Amino acid sequence: MSRDSHTSKRTLELCDDDSFFIYDCSKAERKPQEDKGEEGQTLYKGSDNILASTFSRSGNYFALTDDNKRLILFCTKPWKCLSIRTVVRRCTSLIFTATDEKILVADKSGDVYSFSVLAPCQGGKLELGHLSMLLDVAMSPDDRYILTADRDEKIRVSLFAAPHNIESFCLGHTEFVSRIFVVPNHPDLLLSTSGDCTLRLWEYKVGKELQCFHLNKLRNPEATPFEKNFAVSRITYCCQENCIAILCDCIPVIYIFQLEGTKKQLIYKQQLTFNHRVWDIAFEEMQGLWILQECREVPVLLYHLENGQWQPVSKHEVLKKISNNLHENWTMMEGGSPGMDDSFSSLYKTTFDNMTNYLKKKEERVQQQLEKKKRRKNP
Repeated sequence: MSRDSHTSKRTLELCDDDSFFIYDCSKAERKPQEDKGEEGQTLYKGSDNILASTFSRSGNYFALTDDNKRLILFCTKPWKCLSIRTVVRRCTSLIFTATDEKILVADKSGDVYSFSVLAPCQGGKLELGHLSMLLDVAMSPDDRYILTADRDEKIRVSLFAAPHNIESFCLGHTEFVSRIFVVPNHPDLLLSTSGDCTLRLWEYKVGKELQCFHLNKLRNPEATPFEKNFAVSRITYCCQENCIAILCDCIPVIYIFQLEGTKKQLIYKQQLTFNHRVWDIAFEEMQGLWILQECREVPVLLYHLENGQWQPVSKHEVLKKISNNLHENWTMMEGGSPGMDDSFSSLYKTTFDNMTNYLKKKEERVQQQLEKKKRRKNP
């Protein structure tokens, strides 16, 4: 498990022999990427913070992008860095195709580039573009469709072989779309989340919304009410249990849902609340739900399904090994992540009450005119 959204400069992974592979981006091949102003002055110099990361479906490859506009590809058996390539813009999301042949990278300018896995030093190819910042990219399990989510509330479904052919739009969110996820064992279904605090289920090929949950209404009665909007930063899925877990970006809460695939329906099951910030979550089919949190003493938690409810596991050898390693190397997890409230805060719509200001100024002008008339009559 690795933190992947404005995260630390290092990634830590557990190898097959239970040893750990640690990669430090700050020591990687350095090709400084700087944004230049009109007169050539440096506006921004990238850091080595990891912006996004993902495994291939087979688990044979792992890729990450950092704030210094680098795309770094690894093989995992054994762990080895295969290539370091430069991307055009800072990236927000990336995904492997099901065949492990390409990496698709979505960036802040609204474009998706593909990079070859088989030719790890080959440059990227522009596949499609939006007029708005892209926040997530997904693929159908058969690699036929590419799905993109943007800041302007849209989910676009395109043919991967010809991305200029748009199959459908999934429209309904009222704020930026933060995450999208095609359900692996129900490949016609899409999950999406947004800054409008909703989780939605779609038949994405025809752009049909099947269900909508308002997450801020699912709180426990005794819980403190939310004072502001929030978005979902992670969607993870367990095929064995048809279970969905979603992590919110600014509250230490994980929502659990069950998917009834034949009925194409989500059922809300459970809410997990924590005392510390939760950085990431991931299902492992045979192990359970792994949770990475901001707590040096207990950095990783593992939950198992017992009697229909997800419960914490106290004794587990792999959990103990990972926790001990993170505890000893805790400094690599710190310093690279902004405040929990900041990850999506700049993406929300801002409204301006121009009418109130206009009416106030108009009233002042009317009063000034009345005063002038009064002075003329009574010099």
